[in-house]
Amino acid sequence: MKNKFHKLLFLFALSAFAVSCSNDEDHDHDDHLEETNQEYKYLRVLVSDEKTTELSLVNPVDATASFFNAKFPKSALYTTESGRFAGIIHREDNTVETFDSGFEFHGDHVDTKGTPKFGALTGSSLLPTHFKSKKGELLTFNDGDGTLSVAKESDVHTPGSKFTTINAGLTAHHGAMATFSNGTYAITEKDNSLSGTLPQKVRIIDNTGKTLFDAKLVTTGLHGNATDGTYAVFGSGSGILVVESNGNQKYVAHPADFGTAWFGTILETAYAEKFVGYTAAKGAYLIDVVNNTVKPIIENTTIMQCKVSYNHKKLGILLHSGEFRLFDLNSLSLDKTATIIAATDTKSTQKPQLELTEKFAYITSPTTGELLQVNLLTLAITKIKTSATPYRITIFGYENSVAH
Repeated sequence: MKNKFHKLLFLFALSAFAVSCSNDEDHDHDDHLEETNQEYKYLRVLVSDEKTTELSLVNPVDATASFFNAKFPKSALYTTESGRFAGIIHREDNTVETFDSGFEFHGDHVDTKGTPKFGALTGSSLLPTHFKSKKGELLTFNDGDGTLSVAKESDVHTPGSKFTTINAGLTAHHGAMATFSNGTYAITEKDNSLSGTLPQKVRIIDNTGKTLFDAKLVTTGLHGNATDGTYAVFGSGSGILVVESNGNQKYVAHPADFGTAWFGTILETAYAEKFVGYTAAKGAYLIDVVNNTVKPIIENTTIMQCKVSYNHKKLGILLHSGEFRLFDLNSLSLDKTATIIAATDTKSTQKPQLELTEKFAYITSPTTGELLQVNLLTLAITKIKTSATPYRITIFGYENSVAH
């Protein structure tokens, strides 16, 4: 009788333990689901407006927006290397502004540094167009006179701080630049051998504008570039132009069926020596500049937006049909596909814009004054009210929810 009693006690305890474990597992699952349904605490989305000076600073966690006024409407938006600041480019008004997210990253956590606000740092140049940020610097290429404007992130809140000019003696053109890890720059140049505004060459200069290495190759036209600090990659009608800081230059050949098509957009990835090339005429491809390979990610001629995620590990594609596709840039596999928005006419002057984080995609709705937040796990959509005619967006801050 005693043994039977002990056995009953044992079975009861075992059953209770099993229930407890089961409840713990459910709790863990719920926590995971809650995490995936919520954006990182210290990420923000900045949205400019086509017709007004209003900037919408969106907090994706609680689906709210606060509003600020830039100097001019219809501004292009970019994020600095640190993730803390945004660059606001007013190309036609020859002006650059800066904006502070109010967050500062400290390796394993994020500090709140005051409130979101404009920086003291501003720039004035002729048609600032191409923006890059590397090695703690903010750079614009100025199409109006072929110069660079440069400033330091550490000077964003220095009263009276301005961008300084680097003049390499170039003629005006629609150009671009890239920063190498050693602090030198690859910069495009144009001669009179090609009509139009596109450049044909790339030279290496230092921070005074002095030429360190002349161009070795002459292309039929350049547009779009990216860099991982070792390689600067430019889209070119003659092939994918790969430039190194020591002056070496080479082409990676386009796929055999490209004909006259070439990549007008080059994007950086999280993977060394690998870049994404995009052309509306063919689609998006992974470029390996060491192995000289170009692999298709998506071959499609109806792409409206092609963007690399904030952590540079995913590729988001938005088709004119309204279909969204998500690809893994390591495996090149298709992770998600769904029709998210209504179709957009290819002749539309203002098309929806796309950016994406690890957990969500963000798509502007120019006709309804909204930012759509798309959960990349469930594909659920949250609509966040912005200014009336959202124009461009950038994500800034940090994919982190840990405070000090």
